[in-house]
Amino acid sequence: MRYAPRRDDDGDLRSRLREIASGRRRFGYRRLGIMLAREGIVMNHKKLLRLYREENLRVRRRRGRKRAMGTRAPMTLPQGPNQRWSLDFVSDTLISGRRIRILAVVDDFTRECLALVVDTSLSGARVARELDAIIAARGKPLMVVSDNGTELTSLAILKWTQDRRLEWHYIAPGKPQQNGYVESFNGRLRDECLNETLFVSLGHARSVLRLWRDDYNHVRPHSGIGGLTPADAARRLVPPRPEGHDTKPGLQL
Repeated sequence: MRYAPRRDDDGDLRSRLREIASGRRRFGYRRLGIMLAREGIVMNHKKLLRLYREENLRVRRRRGRKRAMGTRAPMTLPQGPNQRWSLDFVSDTLISGRRIRILAVVDDFTRECLALVVDTSLSGARVARELDAIIAARGKPLMVVSDNGTELTSLAILKWTQDRRLEWHYIAPGKPQQNGYVESFNGRLRDECLNETLFVSLGHARSVLRLWRDDYNHVRPHSGIGGLTPADAARRLVPPRPEGHDTKPGLQL
């Protein structure tokens, strides 16, 4: 009655099991057992399963689709216009209840809103055409930043980036703060325009957003650039100095 079982904690075995599982994340306990057996570590399958569960090595079931990764290099702060554009979608409804989508494109340096594209649906091919229109008027950016939405990871967008030889950076899933410039813009758009307006039709929404975008770029002061408007910030860019000077191109406030 006073007997107390003394079970070995199998510290070395657990450590090796975790080490193999970390390199073979999609292996279940049976395959891990085979890998251990190849090293001369053989045990009852019940014990192996118990250790496997206690170490929380269970294979997580994959949910959702495979996501495009794009470039995963750390992003540097833009030092001039057209160095980095940010993209995101915003949703709203007409008074009829029909949903509309808005594609917002922002220059991260000048904070300019380069486009507000409104429609009931926006495919990857449509996004590519709208970006081509911006590039024709403004020039090509060095990088585009977006989330992993289906339109922005479509074959049309992947082909477009290859054809244009343009770097596209996808933020980590569930990390909107990595795309902070356009997320901040979306907050201003919703607070100052979408929540203040009842859209009668798609044409009405396009007209209102066109006027709001013009006001945002040319009238509304932006606290992130010293109270200037984005258009003023773009005009006040200081040209790069000759080599030998430490001053970087920036805003002359």
